[in-house]
Amino acid sequence: METPCRNLCALDAARTTCTGCGRTIDEIVHWRSLTDAQRAAVMMRVQDFAPSPRPSAFSPPARRTEP
Repeated sequence: METPCRNLCALDAARTTCTGCGRTIDEIVHWRSLTDAQRAAVMMRVQDFAPSPRPSAFSPPARRTEP
């Protein structure tokens, strides 16, 4: 079964969408029970989704800025 998962799983700040693939939590949880047409619609919607960059272990720490 095809899936848009890129193994970059993380939730956005609202905890509603995966920042790795662009699917909603409901789409992820119910992926196997969606119809072929429903999965195709999700695949089409997220095909151009650009994952949010995740810092690597080698990334420098974020700089704090004082207000």
